[in-house]
Amino acid sequence: MFNVFRKELDWGGRRLVLETGKMARQADGAVLVTYGETVVLCTVVGAKQPRAGIDFFPLTVHYQEKTFAAGKIPGGFFKREGRPTEKEVLTSRLIDRPIRPLFMEGFRNEVQVICTTLSHDLENDPDIVAMVGTSAALTISGIPFLGPIGAARVGYIDGQYKLNPQRDEMSSSKLDLIVAGTTDGVLMVESEAQELPEDVMLGAVMFGHQGFQPVIQAIVQLAEACAKEPWAVPTEADGTAALRDKVKSLAEAGLREAYSITAKQARQDKVAAVKTAALAALGADPAPDVSLFGKLFKELESDVVRGTILSTGKRIDGRDGKTVRPIVCEVGVLPRAHGSALFTRGETQAIVVATLGTGQDEQIIDALEGEYREHFLLHYNFPPYSVGEAGRMGSPGRREIGHGKLAWRAVHPLLPAKETFPYTMRVVSEITESNGSSSMASVCGSSLALMDAGVPLARPVAGIAMGLIKEDHGYAVLSDILGDEDHLGDMDFKVAGTEEGVTALQMDIKITSITEAIMKVALGQAKDGRMHILGEMKKALDHAREAVSSNAPRITVMNIPKDKIREVIGTGGKVIREICEVTGAKIDIEDDGTVKVAAVDERAGQAAIDWIRNIVAEPELGVIYTGKVVKVVDFGAFVNFLGSRDGLVHISELVADRRPQTVDEVVKMGDTVKVKVIGFDDRGKVKLSMKQVDQQTGADLGGPVGADQRGQGGGDADRPRRHGRGGR
Repeated sequence: MFNVFRKELDWGGRRLVLETGKMARQADGAVLVTYGETVVLCTVVGAKQPRAGIDFFPLTVHYQEKTFAAGKIPGGFFKREGRPTEKEVLTSRLIDRPIRPLFMEGFRNEVQVICTTLSHDLENDPDIVAMVGTSAALTISGIPFLGPIGAARVGYIDGQYKLNPQRDEMSSSKLDLIVAGTTDGVLMVESEAQELPEDVMLGAVMFGHQGFQPVIQAIVQLAEACAKEPWAVPTEADGTAALRDKVKSLAEAGLREAYSITAKQARQDKVAAVKTAALAALGADPAPDVSLFGKLFKELESDVVRGTILSTGKRIDGRDGKTVRPIVCEVGVLPRAHGSALFTRGETQAIVVATLGTGQDEQIIDALEGEYREHFLLHYNFPPYSVGEAGRMGSPGRREIGHGKLAWRAVHPLLPAKETFPYTMRVVSEITESNGSSSMASVCGSSLALMDAGVPLARPVAGIAMGLIKEDHGYAVLSDILGDEDHLGDMDFKVAGTEEGVTALQMDIKITSITEAIMKVALGQAKDGRMHILGEMKKALDHAREAVSSNAPRITVMNIPKDKIREVIGTGGKVIREICEVTGAKIDIEDDGTVKVAAVDERAGQAAIDWIRNIVAEPELGVIYTGKVVKVVDFGAFVNFLGSRDGLVHISELVADRRPQTVDEVVKMGDTVKVKVIGFDDRGKVKLSMKQVDQQTGADLGGPVGADQRGQGGGDADRPRRHGRGGR
């Protein structure tokens, strides 16, 4: 019934299995990939006809994790998987980025990739498995794909590179790097690092590239056995060459003039005017194919910009390849924010705001690996006005989530340990202008905003985006690229880090691959640019404020015995709720007895701390406390004096000069009194005295305490007793 094809190999210390022919047989390509006990089904389907009227390749990638893969049932009310998680969105982007450049030029058929995690062994991350499976599914599908690609994760543990480290090994790794590419070179890199040197980062990229070559060979062998007939390769329509010549003659001079304008908006207006004039000049007989005209006009734009850079060394805005645009940094721009910064680099600008919260503000993440809490959040927003457009406003898209995560990776290694800085930190980057690398502006602004909020970063962090123009006769690496240089160039290479080393690296290649030599040049040039940007940032703020903002909560950490946690929380949370409501403080209690008290008002925080200390404190012999009378009996009064702790003031200990006839003569329910601990009975009950304390001043009037008081005037010693059994 099944015509199954399999390819197996040992890879990174585990068995990798590629299988096709049993599942999802109606898809154009379907491969079940098993690595360890992690299993991902990768499917590819392409529309049989091109989508009309578009000038882009309609590729969509969906990576999805099913909770049954880890033996879990989804949380929430509906008990089924809902909107994509951040991990699913980021993995979808990881798969999309290296495969997109490898489809045939001019291919306009819609292609959909769906990767479903069916089993997760909690050791091998499904993201690499899904990338390998997608490559295999595309290669056997017949769709015009110039692959296959390989992908791998690289760790750096004890000074050695590690191929595909398992989940428990990543805790000791200074690097989490994912690299994808072909046999010829690298196409995509995504990483977080702990301030590693450029040569270590480059070595990791090349180590990963070498490491996934056996996977590429396995995919090729699988395709040789079972690949479907290749689809027809798209060719240029008749008359395209002639139309290309006409567009060039009509628009080239105007485009060269337009791209000599340094201001973005004025340049875009001029390009639009040139395009409109060229289209009108073509006439209406015959009517030109508008979609084809747009494609050829964009080709001409690319030729003009790229040719000028390679021939003259001058870029669109007049800079050379290494110069960074003018930078202006400001901090403390928002009066009520805990920390804020305005970072402007040329025509790219971000206002970044840091907010400090408590443990109650942590993000709870329900992942396949289990539930965990995240105390550092970085959110990136890209409103349409930032590029002068009126566009749709809605929930964050894949681009916003991806850019935010890149900035998160860049800053995260420099954050203080949670034990020494017990705050939840949220950073929001609002892009107010954009003309090239707003994600790197977010890195710089985040660093400044956090330091402005008093977060003790180990060192400031900065980022820079690098570009590439590569032709047969040469190449040029560009520092701090513009938006047009990104769109018309061959590489988007983002490097973030400190003066000590790299903390994040992201690279996307729009051509089939780049070489190690080009990457080395780009990393070296990026380091020079990063150092320059860090110098400009230091003019605004070069270290964290000495204390957190006065608008931020002050967090005090204290420890209580584990057996006292229940007393502080109270039945059904009654006690802790009362403390929070009365004082206005926020309180977090951990299982190990760590208590964090947060309050903007210092007095409120101290009141909550004193309250908790009173609850957990043990009464000390001879110490005077203030308490409240909670019960009056014939032989004395019970006083609540230390949290929930009660003690007995025997009738003989109420006043010094006489023994009252009744307790009511001296105290009543609800009275506030000062009492002294004078002893403990045989059962540990506390004995108190009022007569040894001046009730006005609280002064100790002296008197016997300790052993002299054991068995006297306390507990049940002087209670009326019934005679005989049960008083009968």
